Amino acid sequence: MANTKSAIRRTKRTLVQASINKTRKSKYKSAIKKMATYLNEGNTKEAKNFLPEFTSRLMKIAKTGVVSKKTASRKISRITKKIYNSKRKK
Repeated sequence: MANTKSAIRRTKRTLVQASINKTRKSKYKSAIKKMATYLNEGNTKEAKNFLPEFTSRLMKIAKTGVVSKKTASRKISRITKKIYNSKRKK
């Protein structure tokens, strides 16, 4: 266990930050799952309407460093591509 004042503070701060990161990661995963359900069900209209919010959520989370910016950009890119390619097929 930590035995100095600064180490005790740092331990507390680490626990708080871990819970914040867990919440952010959860929001990230839920946004991806929500978009995936829209795409799997074939609701391209709803997926397209959710796309700006989806992009915003992912980039806000990436900005904090929970997920890398490249990973978030890749997810956004692939999902955007799926939405617009599914519209062409119909």
